[in-house]
Amino acid sequence: MSEEAAKHGSAPEKQGDTWQDNLRIFIIAALIAIVIRSFFFQPFNIPSSSMKPTLLIGDFLFVSKFSYGYSKHSFPFSPPLFSGRTSERGPERGDVVVFKLPSDGRTDFIKRVIGLPGDKIQMKNGVVWLNDAPLERERLSDFEELRRNAPPIEIRRFRETLPNGRSYVTLDQADSSPADNTGVYEVPEGHYFMMGDNRDNSTDSRFVRYVGFVPHENLVGPAQILFFSFDDRTRIWEIWRWPISIRLSRLFNLVH
Repeated sequence: MSEEAAKHGSAPEKQGDTWQDNLRIFIIAALIAIVIRSFFFQPFNIPSSSMKPTLLIGDFLFVSKFSYGYSKHSFPFSPPLFSGRTSERGPERGDVVVFKLPSDGRTDFIKRVIGLPGDKIQMKNGVVWLNDAPLERERLSDFEELRRNAPPIEIRRFRETLPNGRSYVTLDQADSSPADNTGVYEVPEGHYFMMGDNRDNSTDSRFVRYVGFVPHENLVGPAQILFFSFDDRTRIWEIWRWPISIRLSRLFNLVH
């Protein structure tokens, strides 16, 4: 066989090797991504304003999957591999946590842990009462809510402090919203009471029929770090606005 014929004869084999190598690399990369997402960190984006001003629509963050141990909800599509959690370690008051909505076991929610098992919680005129004592609440300067094609609005802002010393900023437009005055919630064993920082725009544990108390098993993990943030007032097709819509000041911030 001539040298030229030999070269032509080996070409299909080299092309086949290249295709197989690319497929192998893709499969390995996909498996690594699945392992990281299932056991270590899951990306999560903020779809609503319920956690303002801590988290904004357009924020992207990583959720730690191992902090509270693993349950079926640690894995994609929540396969019924086992019940309960591999660890009894749970969140602390003040943690910002992603969990599966108890009513359907599929929808991801993100809220702040306010009540632990055995706690009693009540809202009185917009103030959280924990175990018969009001949480410390300091008035701050107003939060400026920016809107697309409309003037900004001012919303009252408070620094709230939990008994363990954890503090964070909340928004509260009024003291007479539907969930600003409630009965007493007694958190059952193995459950948690979650609230959004944007108190008048958050569907959380105060709404028992929709969210209610969150079982330990439903926790996905704590939100830990913001890795990207994009101004939600920019439409996806407005390519010319993309560079100025990235919120550079929020990149790689820790979630508190």
